[in-house]
Amino acid sequence: MDTKNIFASRVQELRKEKRLTQTELGDAIGLTQKAISTIESGVRETTFGKLVLLAKFFQVSTDYLLGLTDEP
Repeated sequence: MDTKNIFASRVQELRKEKRLTQTELGDAIGLTQKAISTIESGVRETTFGKLVLLAKFFQVSTDYLLGLTDEP
């Protein structure tokens, strides 16, 4: 699986673990529901800033989100 797909699936997995809707996650980090949807589907990439916000929000490393490690 490539990094883009790993990122997309990990964001979705972490969101679901927290029982959040795409809208709730988007509100928490300053994105729309549509933006979260496109990130989770692998259609859209994100900025470094949003990557860091996602990592902080989910309390995981950016390396984990990017698929560089399997340790959150």
